[in-house]
Amino acid sequence: QLQLVESGGGLVQPGGSLRLSCAASGFTLAHYAIGWFHQAPGKERERVSCISISGDSTNYADSVKGRFTISRDNAKNTVFLQMNSLKPEDTGVYYCAGDPVPGCPDRLTDFGSWGQGTQVTVSS
Repeated sequence: QLQLVESGGGLVQPGGSLRLSCAASGFTLAHYAIGWFHQAPGKERERVSCISISGDSTNYADSVKGRFTISRDNAKNTVFLQMNSLKPEDTGVYYCAGDPVPGCPDRLTDFGSWGQGTQVTVSS
């Protein structure tokens, strides 16, 4: 099964930026659509963004449009989430997950492989 490891989280002030990475081990990430998910304290996990296998198709939650950018570097077996203009409500654990389909699945439960998450805290 695909194993994913997230990194790049941390503490940042409002308005700051972070770049999260989702790296795969043992499998080729290029064979998976990859999503990023945010789980705020006490709330359900929600999809933030997703990128298709080819990278030609991406989507974003309304709350992050214009601020976050998802990209993939298949040569490095890594998917990135560039997060700019961060807000306190972006605080939480960020997970990446993969599904071996060309396009982004509609449901969170369609993603079969999950990382352990990386903590992002936006606070002054």
